[in-house]
Amino acid sequence: MNIGQYPNPDQIAALLGSQEPGPVVMVNLLKFKDRADAPDEGLSGKEAYAKYADAMVALVQQNGGRLIWSGRLTGMVIGSSDVPFDMVALVEYPSRRAFAALVQDARVQAIGVHRAAGLEGQWLIAASAEGVR
Repeated sequence: MNIGQYPNPDQIAALLGSQEPGPVVMVNLLKFKDRADAPDEGLSGKEAYAKYADAMVALVQQNGGRLIWSGRLTGMVIGSSDVPFDMVALVEYPSRRAFAALVQDARVQAIGVHRAAGLEGQWLIAASAEGVR
């Protein structure tokens, strides 16, 4: 199983080509570096990522989205993974296109240095609002 820092072009194309209507919830499974890289040397990976996350949540809200929930992962109950993720965050965007536009925004690119400094990698999973009934 691979974790990554950024989506590849095929993953973005699939996201934007989706016929799913309405909002999308992005399930973020995050793995932090023990120690952050530049420009956040001296911080833990989690502390560096928090600088990014705080600014990103504000931008998400300004663009019609919302942080639904975030928290520390404490264990696997069903299944297994070779990646010991540290945190999960559920972030809702008005649409897949709104998500793609925001992550390409210059303001997000500017704060991305803190994300890269602290994040070892992640899984980012797009989910529709429709559930099992």
